[in-house]
Amino acid sequence: MPLLRTSAAELTTRFANPRDLAEHMVQQASFEGLGAASPAEVRSWEKSVPELAKAINAAGLGDVTVLLEHQLPLTSKRVDAILAGTHPTTGEPSYVIVELKQWSTAHSFEDNPELVDVPGTLGAPRSHPILQVDDYRSYLTSFATILEDHPERVHGAVYLHNADSRLAVADLDDLVADSDTKLFTGGDVTDFGDYLRARLALQADPQPADDLQNTSFAPSRLLLERAASEIREREEFILLDRQRDALKLILHTVGQAQKSDNKRVIVVSGGPGSGKSVVALSALGELSRQGKRVMHATGSNAFTETYKRVAGHRHKGTQQLFKYFNSFTNAEKHSLDVLIADESHRIRETSTNRFTPAAQRAAARPQIDELIDVARTPVFLLDEYQVVRPGEMGSLFEITRFAEAKGLEVVHVELTEQFRCGGSIGYTNWVEGVLGLDAVLDVAGVDQDPADVLESTVSLNKAGLDYADLSHIQVRRLNPVNPPMLPVDPNVEVSVADSPQEMEDLLRQKMDQGYSARISAGYCWRWNKVTKGDTELREDVTLGSWTRPWNNPESRAVGAAPPRFRWATAKGGFEQVGCVYTAQGFEYDWSGVIIGPDMVWRDGDFVTVREGNADPALSRNKLSEHDFDILVRHIYKVLLTRGMQGTVIYSPDRQTREVLKHLVGQDNS
Repeated sequence: MPLLRTSAAELTTRFANPRDLAEHMVQQASFEGLGAASPAEVRSWEKSVPELAKAINAAGLGDVTVLLEHQLPLTSKRVDAILAGTHPTTGEPSYVIVELKQWSTAHSFEDNPELVDVPGTLGAPRSHPILQVDDYRSYLTSFATILEDHPERVHGAVYLHNADSRLAVADLDDLVADSDTKLFTGGDVTDFGDYLRARLALQADPQPADDLQNTSFAPSRLLLERAASEIREREEFILLDRQRDALKLILHTVGQAQKSDNKRVIVVSGGPGSGKSVVALSALGELSRQGKRVMHATGSNAFTETYKRVAGHRHKGTQQLFKYFNSFTNAEKHSLDVLIADESHRIRETSTNRFTPAAQRAAARPQIDELIDVARTPVFLLDEYQVVRPGEMGSLFEITRFAEAKGLEVVHVELTEQFRCGGSIGYTNWVEGVLGLDAVLDVAGVDQDPADVLESTVSLNKAGLDYADLSHIQVRRLNPVNPPMLPVDPNVEVSVADSPQEMEDLLRQKMDQGYSARISAGYCWRWNKVTKGDTELREDVTLGSWTRPWNNPESRAVGAAPPRFRWATAKGGFEQVGCVYTAQGFEYDWSGVIIGPDMVWRDGDFVTVREGNADPALSRNKLSEHDFDILVRHIYKVLLTRGMQGTVIYSPDRQTREVLKHLVGQDNS
């Protein structure tokens, strides 16, 4: 929906004073619950919109409908303006997306025609505005059902009204784009008018704008076909045993939902490396092939951005199927056939955040509620032990509680195989045991057939979990005389280093042999901010003479450090230390884990030390000592289970190192 539906003629009469327009837009944004408008937005409404109105009126199109700040479906992004009318030749609906820029000059960034540097503005270089508009066009035609078979009805233009001539932005013409989107400056008003008249009839017709505002939103058939092709051709997505059972269960339930009104909620649970994400992507590909309206969502920036690249490496449009959990706040109920919610342990209490206006936060629905409602078949994939932040409440218990309150049955399948850590279930069990996290869950038997699972639902007391406060979990205290020893398994290597340099050297040897490796740590050192102009990261993690920066916190590369969401996968990531928020959900051949001063071994057991932790998320006054203890143990469970081939552990606490050496069979005696 737009913040304002009007016409160019009305913009120059009703809002003759640009300040009146800006005030109206500010009030409308507040009314829509979008919060306070930024200074940049207010400047655009005062300066750019009147210039657009002048150009439209000069073209004789003053009566054509103008949609200002039109929100793209299932995202918070808004298009500056959409002109909606009929095509002068075909008589069919026709739309022109217009991106407004106040640039008076602009240059290509380091001879890259796709990146633009704007003198006098702060921040990193931005994408060429033609590419920006092309993304808007692709997104709109991929999700607005009235445009599904008619991408030719959506056109695009960039209007740099402050640039006097093409010479001021000559570099921007270096982009060779196979696109109908065109760029115009303030000196090209006549050409801009010709472009608009070739796509919009002079006569006003409100119907196209009505259709766009009232259309439903779901992935297009072409988008789904491309996703199916992308995923089916990747060998990483081969399923085995219980993974295939889970996929069959998902497909069966989706099929049943299409035949009747008997809606079911599916929960697929499993530990690290059990194949949850493989199941998620395989289901996305198979359901896309069947033409189901399906989308994938997570609560992790790093995970979602990586998925976009993995499953959309050839067709950029496929990336649009990957969303965040907070994307469905305003989505219509059952607008999707299937929603695949991966990493569901990252589900938050609500989709709001600290920037959300207070009134909107007060009226917010639970995020689980939104995710259940948006699809005929919601599928949640989760690991009960990977809740690592306060407010994360994606558990079997919570999902079941919300589903049963709606009268919906829940089908649960557990993945028990291990495809990480050398396939060693013994190692993952040891990690849970030494952290005191084993024997917490009581889940359905691993030998159940999916057909049997369909015959019953999961009762609320089956898992007994409520991650809203974590009070249900009691850490199992170890026997000081007989703590768990790591079982011998030739498929996984685990060692304890005497220094961080020794750990790094061991991992570099593995990298020299062609393996991938990363070092991660508990959040026990403060994070230095990156400022404009920085070409390298500051050292954060300090252990004696050994120092390293945390992973890059920016969404852009800083020197050789990749963006934060690519730390685990991109070249250069080994030179920084990752935290749980960038490591969670990923895997690499060899993992180095620094157990920081927030967890040490004392009196036959691991104990957590609040003063040793520097994570702002865990320093809240309302976080109890019990909850802090559980979350820290979960964090190290995540970090210790990232390695595919092996793990090297280091603790700066000598007593902790010596005990761990003994437990992994690395005694010095």
